[in-house]
Amino acid sequence: MVQGERIGCPPDLPCRPIYLDHNATTPVDTRVLQALLPSLGRDFGNPSSAHAFGAAPRAALARARAQVAALVGAGADEIVFTAGGSEADALAIQGVVRAALSQRPGRVPHVVTQTTEHPAVLAACASLERDHGVAVTYLPVDRAGMVDPAAVEASLRAETVLVSLMAANNETGTLQPVGEVGAITRAGGVLLHVDAAQAAGKVPVDVGSWGADLVTVVGHKMYAPKGVGALYVAPGTALRPLVEGGGQERGLRAGTENVALAVALGVAADLARAELATAKPAVLAGLRDLLEHELVARLPGRVTLNGHRERRLPQTLNVSIAGIRGHELLDAVPEVAASTGSACHAGEDAPSPVLTAMGLDPARAMGAVRLSLGRWTTADDVLAAAELLAAAAARSAA
Repeated sequence: MVQGERIGCPPDLPCRPIYLDHNATTPVDTRVLQALLPSLGRDFGNPSSAHAFGAAPRAALARARAQVAALVGAGADEIVFTAGGSEADALAIQGVVRAALSQRPGRVPHVVTQTTEHPAVLAACASLERDHGVAVTYLPVDRAGMVDPAAVEASLRAETVLVSLMAANNETGTLQPVGEVGAITRAGGVLLHVDAAQAAGKVPVDVGSWGADLVTVVGHKMYAPKGVGALYVAPGTALRPLVEGGGQERGLRAGTENVALAVALGVAADLARAELATAKPAVLAGLRDLLEHELVARLPGRVTLNGHRERRLPQTLNVSIAGIRGHELLDAVPEVAASTGSACHAGEDAPSPVLTAMGLDPARAMGAVRLSLGRWTTADDVLAAAELLAAAAARSAA
């Protein structure tokens, strides 16, 4: 490798260290950046304005809404723009429960989720428990990180108003049986929220086949800027807004829309939808498997996969390397940018709650690293990263 050499890089972005942390955030695609710029300059108007300056922003917002809807198989009028995934999760979970509390006073709503959910979901549930006395069931997962649909069905009761289940785990990439759970919630008359932050743009997302009533999409996980997300809301879903005021976003999120970021999310959704129709997911899966193969070959007997072998995102590899802690390994290899788990827990020298919930012992959990590939990752990147990581791990055992 030559210092500064451009391998697997988006245009105009640095390539070193090798970036293998796409589950934390993705670089903004240049096509997305170019598309949002007019909304920051020439088309600055308020989309709610009736005069000429509101026309272009209003049209751009409508186009972006349709683009996001197409990615998840929804109608344009079913998309609510938010400031990110955490807000979308909170609007879905707290919005449903607050609506239930107002519709059924005196009855305590019940929510079902799982132990390996994103902190945004777990925090929203904890807030409802603490502030409103809501009952929450946290279902366990198996050693691969999957929830049992039968356990979901067994947890439902007359007071259950919502099941919240992530489509793909942000640390291991494990894909949950969302469609099976959706069939159960539909039969039970219970709403289903799916956090598709990590899944959207990487695997097909279809709200109809999932049987989902609410679906979270996040911009910065699919090459749009940070600070924008969306929530699919099925027709007839009772939802109370978290931010009240104006009538924007069908009255579900007050405040003048950030047209530029909505446009960015829309274009990113279009690009992702087009890419899903190509061989790109299979190419990424091949690179992911090459990375694992190289690590296993260079560190015989020391590398263990965390998560499901088959049912996982095509670009996510979570492995534990015996004999060295994950953060120590990454500290020793500054040429590779990766993580030991969720970016929401960066800096914590403690076992991942996700891996702990999967039943991994502390040593294995502490030895985990998450290597997530992206749109511009190449075989050269993967081979170079494997060589660097394996060499550092080998030195630790010497």
